[in-house]
Amino acid sequence: MSAKDVIIALDFPTREEALGFLDQFPAGEKPFVKIGMELFYAEGPQMVREIKSRGHRIFLDLKLHDIPNTVGRAMAVLSRLDVDMVNLHASGASAMMRAALEGLTRPDGTRPILIAVTQLTSTDAATLKNELLIDTPMAETVMAYAKNAADSGLDGVVCSPLEAALVKEQCGESFLTVTPGIRFADSTVGDQKRIMTPEKAGRSGCDYIVVGRPITQAADPVAAYRRAVTDFFG
Repeated sequence: MSAKDVIIALDFPTREEALGFLDQFPAGEKPFVKIGMELFYAEGPQMVREIKSRGHRIFLDLKLHDIPNTVGRAMAVLSRLDVDMVNLHASGASAMMRAALEGLTRPDGTRPILIAVTQLTSTDAATLKNELLIDTPMAETVMAYAKNAADSGLDGVVCSPLEAALVKEQCGESFLTVTPGIRFADSTVGDQKRIMTPEKAGRSGCDYIVVGRPITQAADPVAAYRRAVTDFFG
């Protein structure tokens, strides 16, 4: 499995704001979008259906993390929303990931792409050691989580762009890397700590880059999106 695209994070609190943002794009331009917790919890599954009906591919970013039975049953529900990608936390371990894959697979054998979050891009080495009590270096931790995800049958992982090339090396070129923490060179960093520009991400093994505020809060969001695409594809 391989792909490459820019995914816009629709981090808006209301339906009106999310659709108003998408309305700025010409009718024939349908960017891949991410619906995260904020918008999903505010507007529910109908928001997913409405955006899907407009022709957008959707990454439903809910980061499931619970006991295997609960995650499996939740994934079975999400599989009916016709999204293109969903995720969970790799720290839930292999049994949870396998249950998720089973629950997500529809009776006809089809399913969305399933990826696992390794470590959040807001987590740095100090947080990993001092708060999460993980003494293993960040790169080794991410690689261990990625290998567990691959062994569990998942399609890829969410990681920082700094680790994407190593994930490819360890898990194979077809194992997807979905990378947030993308900022233009002239953007503010915000709460992200492990970041990279779209241009560098395109050369570093990233299959999908997730870009939020540098696009959604730009003076001209459509131009910012097109800049991200041009930079990423080089």
